[in-house]
Amino acid sequence: MLKWAVELGQFDLEYVPRTAIKEQVLADYLLEFDSEVDDKALVTLYPPHVEESLEEFPHPWWILHVDGAVNNRGAGAGIVLVSPEGHHLMSIIHFKLYATNNDAEYEVLINGLKIALEMGVRNLIARSDSELVVNQVNGGFQARGPRIKLYFRYTQRLIGMFKEVRLECVPLEKNSNADALANMGSQQEAVLSGSITPEIQEIPSIPEIEIM
Repeated sequence: MLKWAVELGQFDLEYVPRTAIKEQVLADYLLEFDSEVDDKALVTLYPPHVEESLEEFPHPWWILHVDGAVNNRGAGAGIVLVSPEGHHLMSIIHFKLYATNNDAEYEVLINGLKIALEMGVRNLIARSDSELVVNQVNGGFQARGPRIKLYFRYTQRLIGMFKEVRLECVPLEKNSNADALANMGSQQEAVLSGSITPEIQEIPSIPEIEIM
């Protein structure tokens, strides 16, 4: 250290600590939106990585990737919302409720649609690897059972709040980010690089069904 001090002493140098750039970028980004968002479990990932070009669409479109996971550790959901500029907003949900695989897929889609609405999104492309849920919502499959019908109707009501929504079924490999978050969400203590704290959901999005 003494040697470096002697060598550099002839120069007029001043040490300036590096400022926190990441936090300022996130603050500036959130200020662009009018609606307030509860970002308890919502995290922006930088730098952005754009999976597909949105230049073919004449209006700003957002992309929503959702996936639900039910395993022996529990149930969870992963949400990745991509802005037209390519910024990724990620969310993890841990379900403290009984949920089948189809329940988890509907729950994550409902939560993803709610987040998009809170962000002021008008045009949305929603992508899920659940063929059953996508086809039921799009009208290809019939929603059977009282519980699934409630999920179906609630999802349709949320979709009606957007200007336009396109729900697409994609292979798991094209939904890998949401899938990884969903698997982490199945563990309540899951943390992604110390930056995402899973949101805890204790009750279903739909009213409980009384069983006689």
